[in-house]
Amino acid sequence: MEGKGECGCSFFQRAKPYIAMISLQFGYAGMNIITKVSLNRGMSHYVLVVYRHAFATAVIAPFALILERKIRPKMSLMMFLQIFVLGLLGPVIDQNFYYAGLKYTPPTFSCAMSNMLPAMTFVMAVICRMEKVDIKKVRCQAKVLGTIVTVAGAMLMTLYKGHVVNLLWSNHTTINSSVQETSGANSDKDWFKGSILLIFATLAWASFFILQNIAMRKYTAPLSLTALVCFMGTLQSIAVTFVMEHKPSVWTIGFDMNLLAAAYAGIVSSSIAYYVQGVVMEKRGPVFVTAFSPLMMIIVATMGSFILAEKIYIGGILGAVLIVAGLYSVLWGKYKEYKEKEIEEAIIPEAVKGVNGNNQMMILPDNEAINDIEMQKNSDANKIQTPIN
Repeated sequence: MEGKGECGCSFFQRAKPYIAMISLQFGYAGMNIITKVSLNRGMSHYVLVVYRHAFATAVIAPFALILERKIRPKMSLMMFLQIFVLGLLGPVIDQNFYYAGLKYTPPTFSCAMSNMLPAMTFVMAVICRMEKVDIKKVRCQAKVLGTIVTVAGAMLMTLYKGHVVNLLWSNHTTINSSVQETSGANSDKDWFKGSILLIFATLAWASFFILQNIAMRKYTAPLSLTALVCFMGTLQSIAVTFVMEHKPSVWTIGFDMNLLAAAYAGIVSSSIAYYVQGVVMEKRGPVFVTAFSPLMMIIVATMGSFILAEKIYIGGILGAVLIVAGLYSVLWGKYKEYKEKEIEEAIIPEAVKGVNGNNQMMILPDNEAINDIEMQKNSDANKIQTPIN
């Protein structure tokens, strides 16, 4: 029974990073749907970013102050600059560009464009020497091939539509067809503009992951780092909003979809997501974290067909199949890399424990040390037994 319990616990420990990242994709998918509805109702995406990170800061700051009060490192100038750039890359550039692109394109298309994130992160990680690529090894080939297949699947979804797939629930949606046609016309008109914005947003998001991974090596308090990034992002977003929005009425928010979008995005997609991503990234690296982003597109496509009456095309299904295949290829490569590291660590001789004459624990480096001590004991014993003249 103990063996089964230990096996189950060990399996759960190995599965935790996967469960955490899959759960985050569901959270991101919900944020895309709710935010799309809020933006369609006229909410400014600049104001949405401000409220989002204000909620995120308010939620995570108390936990950071209480739980990490003893382990929080001192703030240095270099760390402050890194937090400043993190706030600029994530909350300001990435999210403003992404929301602007989401306003011009359907949520499924926006998520498809975001699937370039693993490829961009992988290339940046290689440049920053966070990832080693030995093309002779199968695991490296799997990561490179998986990245290419993932991007190909996303591009297939974008460029090829094909026939409409009629789902069972498609005929029971309550969205007005005229509203859907108008939205589709506006999306077609600004398709290119939205694509460019989404590409810049994805590039900023990949840069955020790389810099976050670097910052967490020195600032070993993940909750505090998340709270500081959200707070810095709130201040920077306020400054950007004052420049871009000149009407005081844009700041008005009530108990409606706008409040729900800001609260949900702040709590789930910023505070919780930043923290969980940072913890998982510290153990598995930025490429592992971003490799799960294609799942968000599949979830959004399914939810969009339910809630927003989005049409699902055969090209979208084929693209989704390619994306899942690429995702599993990348994850397989990362898993093999992780197992190789475990084996390498296990090969290193383990420290052997012993007890000295004073009943104190001492560490012996290897078997040779043990043999030396045994020889010394035998030598001492011979000296004692030798008669003294």
